[in-house]
Amino acid sequence: MPGSQGREALGAGGESILGDFIVVQALEDGVTVIGLTRGHETRFTHTEKLDRGEVWISQFTEHTSAMKIRGKARVLTRHGVAESGRGDHA
Repeated sequence: MPGSQGREALGAGGESILGDFIVVQALEDGVTVIGLTRGHETRFTHTEKLDRGEVWISQFTEHTSAMKIRGKARVLTRHGVAESGRGDHA
């Protein structure tokens, strides 16, 4: 693959993470999903705004190594489910 210099992105168990995907379900209006690149410099590759109830499915690739979710959302991965956003602290 061009630019990979023979290295493949591997997970903690040594398995390839290329092709893994996440599902982001917005639990409020205005949730932002930000894709980040891999390599010598981390850069933003894509930004998507979601409203409550909308779902975004995104795949990890040779170029996308991380995703940042801003706002209250449910995130489903092969590793389990996580929720982003502020907790209800009084």
